[in-house]
Amino acid sequence: MSDELTPAQRTLRAKLGAYASWANTTNRTARTDAARKAAKNRFRVLADPDGVLPPEMVEERAQALEREHYTRMAFLSAKSRQRGSRTDP
Repeated sequence: MSDELTPAQRTLRAKLGAYASWANTTNRTARTDAARKAAKNRFRVLADPDGVLPPEMVEERAQALEREHYTRMAFLSAKSRQRGSRTDP
């Protein structure tokens, strides 16, 4: 018998680890702070790649880019769910 896990078993093992980790996390906000800052910064860099715009304009553009990104994700998710429901019996 092989010790290799199936993809489904690997997924379950990863979920177990993630649930245990989050169960032992006292301050969830602090744990995710670096990731949130990096995500916000990504949009700032996209808004002003050369670093020449005034900070207010960069923030305005970054917020618009962030809204566009998450709206696009929601749109694609809705399309995907709609396609999935058409193939379900």
